[in-house]
Amino acid sequence: MKNRLTMLFGFALLGLCLPVAAEDKEEEKTLDVQIVRTLENVKFNRPIVVTHANDGSDRLFIAEQTGKIHVLPNDPDVEETKTFLNIESKVMYKDNENEEGFLGLAFHPKYKENGQFFIYYTTRDAPHTSVISRFRVSRDDANKADAEFEEELMRIKQPFWNHNGGTIVFGPDGYLYIGLGDGGKANDPLEAGQDKSMLLGSILRIDVDKKDEGKNYAIPKDNPFVGEADARGEIWAYGFRNVWRIAFDSKTGALWAADVGQNLWEEINIVVKGGNYGWNIREGLHKFAGKTEETPEGMIDPIWEYHHNVGKSITGGTVYRGEKVPELVGKYVYGDYVTNKYWALDYDYDTKKVVANYTIPGGENKPVMSFGEDQSGELYFTDGFGRIFTFASGK
Repeated sequence: MKNRLTMLFGFALLGLCLPVAAEDKEEEKTLDVQIVRTLENVKFNRPIVVTHANDGSDRLFIAEQTGKIHVLPNDPDVEETKTFLNIESKVMYKDNENEEGFLGLAFHPKYKENGQFFIYYTTRDAPHTSVISRFRVSRDDANKADAEFEEELMRIKQPFWNHNGGTIVFGPDGYLYIGLGDGGKANDPLEAGQDKSMLLGSILRIDVDKKDEGKNYAIPKDNPFVGEADARGEIWAYGFRNVWRIAFDSKTGALWAADVGQNLWEEINIVVKGGNYGWNIREGLHKFAGKTEETPEGMIDPIWEYHHNVGKSITGGTVYRGEKVPELVGKYVYGDYVTNKYWALDYDYDTKKVVANYTIPGGENKPVMSFGEDQSGELYFTDGFGRIFTFASGK
């Protein structure tokens, strides 16, 4: 994620050209889909996560980057929310350093039984430091978290204020996946993307139901770099600049990650075990500026990229598996924060090729911050003005 509020007013809409597919250049078509404002009666301050607890309650949980989680009925006309948890006193967020803050929220797959959920945030008690912690619901009120309980799982030093990643999501295997940026600044000065001895620039995979000695989590024994010298066992895949965001396809189990570019290219990846996704040797399919070394064998190409003539800050979504918008079913919905463009990428898992990239109209003046789903798989997104949107069939 780039410095999104700062950029919002600093960029005029750019002249647009067609995105470049990883395999072929395709003519874009427009889907008969509408972007619809929802939850208009409720005000949010930098909503960064929209999700659900998968507990049968059909509630929405909307987290703000400043550190508050709202819980509310899944009703577009709702007029008030309840505060599920407020950790603003613990969360470091500054308008001029707005890639820090409360960045990720994930409910345990067995939340209905154990009441556990997890948060990724920037802590106030140490400079530029990310924390992943376990929280739990109150025993007395399903709409309140236990304000006294927090168990810290991981603490990750970030050398700069930007490129924190921040998505946390449970996979179909029950493990927690954590998206981390390269630590910030420009050009990956720590060379973190290609350094498996550090966690930055990677997607991690940990077991929150077990504890290794000295840790409040366990490293799954089938993680790809377990036992490898000078490599962190938590790493599932690496070579990322700033994944914003990651999501599993609820039907296929595929892990999708949008990686924000620097100079020229934004990219979308399907993440596999042990994969190297190129940063900072490559940006998208292209050798990164100033790099002269040969591309290492086995580096994985993005399935899609687009040039900065199209957009300058990709926001990853998810593969739509809801029922209300049949035009989107099976397509990866994503957007660009700077140009306010939205697309639906049709990808064939069998041929491993993009079939088409469709434009979704109506995105003007809606700078997308984050996507999320409700319990039925219906898709939402938040924008830089604190609004919530969803999609509807145009028919």
